[in-house]
Amino acid sequence: MTFEIIIVIVGVVLVLPAIFGAVRSGGEGSSGPFSPTLMIVLGILGVGLMLYGGFSYGIVTQQGQMERVATAGQLQVDFPVQRVQITSPLEGEAVPCRVLTMGVYPEGHDKDIWVLLRPSDNMLYPQSDHTNTSFKRNGEWQVITRYGGSLDEAYDVIVFEADAEASAFFSATIEEWKANLFFPGLTEEELPAGATELDSITVTLAENCRGVF
Repeated sequence: MTFEIIIVIVGVVLVLPAIFGAVRSGGEGSSGPFSPTLMIVLGILGVGLMLYGGFSYGIVTQQGQMERVATAGQLQVDFPVQRVQITSPLEGEAVPCRVLTMGVYPEGHDKDIWVLLRPSDNMLYPQSDHTNTSFKRNGEWQVITRYGGSLDEAYDVIVFEADAEASAFFSATIEEWKANLFFPGLTEEELPAGATELDSITVTLAENCRGVF
């Protein structure tokens, strides 16, 4: 349950006594245990929390659908490919705060593909869009990557393949971070055993991305 939904529930809990009190007051001439002033305050506070929580939840859930992403330079590869690798961005390229990272995979590759970013704090941040894992089709994969560092900061872009257990760990980690609105990153020791590094490049930020997301 997300923080936004909890806010909405609290708002409903505050509004209900005000509604029941108003109904009882109109029918029996008594406001029950709540004074009219208290019912008004509870009602206003509850409605405010419901509006805030609903609005915030709408922004969070719609963000991915409204998102526009940039594309970077593209590495040309010959098919059929022999390994999972990154084709965009290019090694050493300066990238915007939000960019589509793309790559290729060989025929028969049946594991999930994850992109993790490692900025200057040396922590690892798994990237995802609506499917959590990178989207795979016809030998190509892609995922939206979001950067939060300073201008010219270097980032390692690392591609992992993950078995079902490792993939579930990354998905659960992202959901927990989103629910808590706190993104601490993962250490190397925290990576699941079923995640195997396959390729990596280093890029820099073309703009200041702190506070963008």
